[in-house]
Amino acid sequence: QVQLEESGGGLVQAGGSLRLSCAASVGAIRTYVLAWFRQVPGKDREFVAAIDWTGGGADYADSVKGRFTISRDNDKNTMYLKMKSLKPEDTAVYYCTAKRGYISSNRDDWSYWGQGTQVTVSS
Repeated sequence: QVQLEESGGGLVQAGGSLRLSCAASVGAIRTYVLAWFRQVPGKDREFVAAIDWTGGGADYADSVKGRFTISRDNDKNTMYLKMKSLKPEDTAVYYCTAKRGYISSNRDDWSYWGQGTQVTVSS
């Protein structure tokens, strides 16, 4: 089992950058694949990016490719999401999540979730 906690959210102007962190307070992340999802009120939680347990493989939603970079540091028990060229439509609560096995873009496949961190991009 792993417990996750996100940080790094905030208010940023369009075109700006933020880096989100996801730290495991309980358990070790090194044997889990990890991902970021995001959600706005009234909409389903959507896939943003995922990374395999080695950090050598990643997958991104088309809407963030080229702007977001997912990474992990297993020694620090932490995952990151570097976001640049932010747009107002990136505004959402961002959640980190973990699972065993393989990367998936399906929200229902993921086992452990953090509480989320708000990202607001102003125009």
